[in-house]
Amino acid sequence: MRLPQAQVALLEAASATDAKTIEQLAEDTDLKPETVTRAAFDLRDEGLVSVDERVEESATLTDEGETYLDAELPEVRLHRAARDADGPLGMGEAIGAAGLEGPEVDIALANYARKGYGVVDSGEVTANEDADPDADEEAAALAALADGDAVDDADLLGRLESRGLVALDERTVRSVTLTDDGVTALMEGVEAAETVDRLTPELLTSGEWEDVEFAEYNVEADAPAVEGGRQHVLRSMSERVKDVLVGMGFQEMDGPHADADFWINDCLFMPQDHPARTHWDRFALDVPPVRDLPEGLVDRVEATHRDGIGEDGDGYHSPWSEDFARAIALRGHTTSLSMRYLSGYANADIDPPKRYFSVEKAYRNDTLDATHLLEFYQIEGWVMAEDLSVRELMGTFEEFYRQFGIEEIRFKPHYNPYTEPSFELFGEHPETGEEIEIGNSGMFRDEVLETLGIECDVMAWGLALERLAMLTTGAEDIRDLHGTLADLEFLRNAEVTY
Repeated sequence: MRLPQAQVALLEAASATDAKTIEQLAEDTDLKPETVTRAAFDLRDEGLVSVDERVEESATLTDEGETYLDAELPEVRLHRAARDADGPLGMGEAIGAAGLEGPEVDIALANYARKGYGVVDSGEVTANEDADPDADEEAAALAALADGDAVDDADLLGRLESRGLVALDERTVRSVTLTDDGVTALMEGVEAAETVDRLTPELLTSGEWEDVEFAEYNVEADAPAVEGGRQHVLRSMSERVKDVLVGMGFQEMDGPHADADFWINDCLFMPQDHPARTHWDRFALDVPPVRDLPEGLVDRVEATHRDGIGEDGDGYHSPWSEDFARAIALRGHTTSLSMRYLSGYANADIDPPKRYFSVEKAYRNDTLDATHLLEFYQIEGWVMAEDLSVRELMGTFEEFYRQFGIEEIRFKPHYNPYTEPSFELFGEHPETGEEIEIGNSGMFRDEVLETLGIECDVMAWGLALERLAMLTTGAEDIRDLHGTLADLEFLRNAEVTY
């Protein structure tokens, strides 16, 4: 019997009584594992060997897992710092005492309450005295894996993988055993034939092609998995949203991420002592204040805050500081762009009717959970025209969301300092059935419009891009989409449907 050289080597190294793995046979024959695998499948097809397969799972620590093995998990360090204090610690003080830096801060806050270590509320960190960080099961699993021990809890390994602390790997282990026909072939004698994997000009011109054995390609052989790049789910969703709004007649706005509080809040008739404008919710920047503001508009905004609009108007009767208005912060909503455009400061054409939108980032000091992040994308939009009503606003939303296959949205009356009437929008999650808030909207108040010099109606909204993505992809946690805990496997396979 004439067989390719690799197959002969494999037959001679295999055993009829002891199954040998591909790796063992590769070592015995001094061949590459992929060559041995191909030869084993070819011999199996000839009935000379049997090939058994089993799947083995392994878990190894990532670089980040190795780091936390030595330095402790961020949430454990935060708990130790909070526990050692006499009472609740301010957020900054707790982070400093725990030695947390960069992404570790978000990681600690995301896992602190989940593990029952305590509560993070209103900018303060409180420790649960009954919690035992030395018994942290995730930390114990990291230590076990580092020692070479197995961790059998699949859910625990899944959490560690989602945090990027371990890499889970599945591999197929193949074992080869000689069949009776294989033993017979060896006893009768097998001859190695020269094999080639391609027909070359030299073989044709020399005539050697008639005497060589051509290797067969095995399309069932394992090949390394290659993960190509692809557009991020949120980028796909963002581009789709822009296409839809442009198709509905809107123009796009842009502007700075860091802006004066004047544009972010004061023009919106948000009182300067509103809780959302304190350091609990706002990311203030330690930079020089804005100097270039339209002075006439600054005066009108101050007058509106103090006295309201019209004879029956009433202001807030609370302190108003131009220094605060000029201070710079990261925008908590992209409505700052709307204020720049509606005021004429952005040199936009605002002769009614007009429609404008943006899909940009906003930043808030929120508590991280399944529907909140510290930075997120907001779909900002407004329509300016004569005699607008809530009916037109609701109809706009129904048309917009219909483009994404969302046929039912619900409206709930709401209060905003800058719109009246106002309402929130809710959609149903396709997997959990849970009602998720997907936006906020309303008709701009006279205190906003008259101060900006607008003489007709303006309806406006801020919608959540990530929550729209949750409704279209079925993601149940916003942190699966982006951030330090993003689920890369989900992002590789998720599709934006519309």
